[in-house]
Amino acid sequence: MKVILLDRLSSLPMQLAEYHSLDDIQKIVASGEKVTLSAVAVTKIEKCHTYLLNKVAQNGPPIYGVNTGFGSLCNTEIEDKDLSQLQINLLRSHACGAGDYVPKDIVKLMLLLKAQSLSYGHSGVQLATVEKLLEFYNKDITPVIYELGSLGASGDLAPLSHLALPLIGEGEIWDTNATSNASKNSSSFAFAKVLKPEVSSLHLGPKEGLALINGTQFMQAYGLQCLFKAKNILTRADLHAALCVDAYDGRREPFLAYSHQIRPHKGQLATAKAVLGHLEGSEILAQDKVHVQDPYSFRCVPQVHGASKDAVDHVAAVFETEINSVTDNPNVFPDEDLILSAGNFHGQPLALQLDYLAIAIAEIGSIAERRVYRLVEGKRDLPAFLTGNPGLESGLMIAQYTAASIVSQNKQLCTPSSVDSIESSNGQEDHVSMGANAATKCLRVIENVERIQAIELLTASKGLEFRRPLKSSSILEDLVAKVKAIADISDGDKAWADEVEKIRLSF
Repeated sequence: MKVILLDRLSSLPMQLAEYHSLDDIQKIVASGEKVTLSAVAVTKIEKCHTYLLNKVAQNGPPIYGVNTGFGSLCNTEIEDKDLSQLQINLLRSHACGAGDYVPKDIVKLMLLLKAQSLSYGHSGVQLATVEKLLEFYNKDITPVIYELGSLGASGDLAPLSHLALPLIGEGEIWDTNATSNASKNSSSFAFAKVLKPEVSSLHLGPKEGLALINGTQFMQAYGLQCLFKAKNILTRADLHAALCVDAYDGRREPFLAYSHQIRPHKGQLATAKAVLGHLEGSEILAQDKVHVQDPYSFRCVPQVHGASKDAVDHVAAVFETEINSVTDNPNVFPDEDLILSAGNFHGQPLALQLDYLAIAIAEIGSIAERRVYRLVEGKRDLPAFLTGNPGLESGLMIAQYTAASIVSQNKQLCTPSSVDSIESSNGQEDHVSMGANAATKCLRVIENVERIQAIELLTASKGLEFRRPLKSSSILEDLVAKVKAIADISDGDKAWADEVEKIRLSF
């Protein structure tokens, strides 16, 4: 079931549905519209919460995280009078993140994804808790969270604790009037100035703190942000490659469908078709060639870009399953009269995919840098470093250096996190995914590739100018015109970093 979009004229909010695609989530976030729970979700949440409270009242066997301690303290029973304090203490003690701040847009995704996971009625939380998460989301109340601290198993405990503390009037949030991550407010200020007085802060019941911090929403949110960016990178990659082909006076044969139909990988077929489409009508492509073959960075674009596209599709499928799942512990099944302590908080499915995604997108940057190198090496009737006065001027020599430096860093960042594990909690948590580290470095790899692509677009646009008076396709000529409108690619040395940044921010 897709997103239920209510009548916009009535100013009613969107509803969380049973199932959301990644596109659904992206559209919800981009729309800026408010989100609420569906009637079905409300019923499920209330039913599960009532069941859990009845179980606690029966004074039966201990239930992990409800009337016991946490982690290796799971065998320590807690008295009924302390069950609420147990959950508050959990949030406080686990809010031990470090490092850089998590970007606000990722924090907002975490709020939405945590509400989605709790809305399935297998977590035992009260309705007010899920509504509070959505209230934060709808009112742009953004908790302050730190990048480091999660092992990617037992949930993203540290970052989710920082997410949850403001729900109970503690922790920190970002100033809603601030333009950057430079102004913070205590959550008490937020409740006094932003939220309605009658709904100040939550009173946590049994298991609620654990339900809030057990889960993979830190990894999920980073992964979705990476996938959203990866989609744009892959679209640009084919367009930039086509521009490079003309700037390098490349051949069209590698993109004809015949070779790809006999090796029919989906991404390969799509890439060849896209690049050839971008080049349609090019005078440069149509002219006779003196060279028999192009280097791999041109000739193998369908195979390399296509493989990354197929990888991203696989990663997206895994994440789509995850964002529509219950990932806290224990899991509550009212209809079956079961409360199961299991391991849905473990981030291994995401950790492997985040490592894979980083590698797939790093390869897009790697092959783009090779095309930059070919364009500045002084062959195919192009001047060295794409300057009309080589020697006196260095042209784009160091632009290629910068791209090479970024590619090298990405190779180091692509060392997989998921193969690592460090025992924690006195051995109770003896295998962890390190998916949170995979998530943060995956985003760094992707942002690095965005920088490489800006350098590639600058270089290819400048290279095309040396093919005049011949013209490229209308699509590519329009692209170069847009580059010229925002960046100075004229001859003569200049601080190229400024022009690269203009392009990065505009495309």
